This record gives sequence, C-alpha cells and structure tokens, in this order.
Amino acid sequence: MSQKNETPILILSLLITIFLIAGGWWWFNRNSNFNLSLSNSQQNKSDSDNSNTPVVSPTSSSGTSGSTFASVENIPSGLFNYGGSTSWAPIRESIDKKIQEEQNDFRLRYVQPVNSAAGSSSGIQMLINGRLAFAQSSRPLLITELNRAKERGFNLQQIAVAIDGLAVAVNPNINVPGITIDQLKSIYTGKITNWNQLGGANIPIKAYSRRVSDGGTVELFVQDVLAGQPIAPTVEFISTTTQALQKVASNPGSIYYASAPEVVPQCSIKPLPLGRTQGKYVAPYQEPFVLPSECPRSRNKLNIEAFQSGSYPITRNLFVVVKQNGQTEQQAGVAYANFLRTQQGQELISQTGFVRIR
Repeated sequence: MSQKNETPILILSLLITIFLIAGGWWWFNRNSNFNLSLSNSQQNKSDSDNSNTPVVSPTSSSGTSGSTFASVENIPSGLFNYGGSTSWAPIRESIDKKIQEEQNDFRLRYVQPVNSAAGSSSGIQMLINGRLAFAQSSRPLLITELNRAKERGFNLQQIAVAIDGLAVAVNPNINVPGITIDQLKSIYTGKITNWNQLGGANIPIKAYSRRVSDGGTVELFVQDVLAGQPIAPTVEFISTTTQALQKVASNPGSIYYASAPEVVPQCSIKPLPLGRTQGKYVAPYQEPFVLPSECPRSRNKLNIEAFQSGSYPITRNLFVVVKQNGQTEQQAGVAYANFLRTQQGQELISQTGFVRIR
C-alpha cells in the first residue's frame, strides 16, 4: 500500500482513539460523581438515623418481638433470685414455671424479705442491696430508689409487661351500684363511715388494707386515690389479700382493695364498680355479673376493654425492674422481661387474669 493511501487511515484511527478516550473520560467522571453523591446521601441518612436513636429511660420496653419463649435470645444460665410484688403471684405460679420448663438452664428462685412483708418496695430494695437479680413491681420506680441505685454504682430500668388495675371488694350484701374515687377516698380517710351515706343500707363501714410499707398496691392507692393523705386510724391492716378477702366475706359492711385479678374471680365477695363522677361507674368485671350462687361453676372475668382503654379509673402497669450493671443480673432481668413480652408470654398473661400490654 502507498504512503498516500496510509495517511487517511492513520488520521481516522487517531480520531477514533481520541473519541474513545474522551468518551471514556466523560463516562468515568459522570459515574464517579453519582457514586460520590450517593455515598454522601447515605452518610447524611446515617447521621440522621443516629440523631434519632432513642435514649433508654428508666421506663422502657424490652425490644423483643418474638412469638415464643424459644425465640428469646441472650438467656444466661444459672439460678437467679427474684422477688417483689405479691400481685405477681398468678404469674409466678404459672408462667414462671412454664418458662423454666422450656428453658432448663434459666432457673428462678423467689426470695422472701427477712424483716418486712413481700411487696414491690421490699423487692426493689432487695435488688438494690444485691440480694436479687431482678424484681417484680406493681408500681413505677420512685426517684429515691433510682438515687439509691446510683449511689451503689448502677442504674435501674423498669420494663412494662402487663396491665393491672385496683379492684374494690365489698361484702355481697352491700347494695350500691358503685362509688366514685372521691367517695372511696373519703372511706379510707375516715370521712364516710356508713353505707347509708352512699345510698346503701344503714351498715357501718369496716375498711381493710395492707400496710403502706408493703408497697405496690397500697402505694398506688395512697398516691392515686388518697392523693397522699394518710389512711384513717379506723382502717384495719391485714397481712395478706387472702386474709383480707376472708374478712370481707364474713363482715357485712366491709371493704377492701387489691389487684383486680385477685378480686374479680372470687366467689365470696362482690367487686364494686368505680367511677370518676357520680353515676358513671365502670365495672372491673365483664357484664353480666356472675352471682356468688353461680360461682365457682362460672366466675367473673376482667373487663379487659375498660382496662386497656383507660375508662376504668384505676389502672397500672406491672414492671420487671432490671439492674443495669452489665453483668448476668442485667442479662437475666432483660431475658425474663423478654419472655413475658413474647406473643406466648402475653397470651399466658391473659390467662392469669392480667391484661396484655401488646
């Protein structure tokens, strides 16, 4: 081939090479800028997500969304002491046994206080003092308890697992449609002393209560119902709810308050509807009322809808109180709360008479 014919071919090859290099450079820069922009966008989103990360407060959920006990993770092995509220008795008697049946290495031992009655307050105090791995409480933590824990070098966390309410038990012969929270307060502060002051028969009122030092239910009652006023000297203090309900059943004018699952199914007493205003009473049981003569063939059941909606005037959460010390006690408390917050745990909670929280 002559040199004259080779020149156009060389020029064409050079132009094609320049075009390919220029095109490649343009494509590279275009895609590099896109990837850099995407990377910055992802980083900004990550920064935004971090800024919205919730800070764990003393009141917290456990974060589990499992369906069964088997789905719970990070379960420590060993024997763990726990204690606290007597309102938790139905859960301890059935659900805790079920947990241990399915999780053989996670063993639980309920520990009674030595110099005081069992209750939320004594259980939390035992937890702070190192006698328990975790505690069961039927009331929120107090500022004083949080401060005592900090003095010991750790924080306390409360994890809600169920809904409960206070139910008022009266003798079955008391014939009133219900009472208001203010009237209940007046009974326990000694201002109302006869049922005829509430539209009933001329029967002296005999009120029973557990001691304030027992914590839990009584502390909630003093705080939410009595607004901090002291219980009247005429009120008789009883050691256990079982003893108090026996007193109510045998004394025509008697009245007592306790955790709703402990009161509502009983055959020998009558749960009394409560209201925030006169005449607008909400029963703690499902209508229609089961008469004592029909019990125990049929028993009254909790008014779950009223408890969940808050229309019933005295409701509360049940909490697992966890020691946040980074050790096995914390792991055990969180695992126990996670068991109760699974779908299986919540169903079992419903069967014990409490109201599920999820």
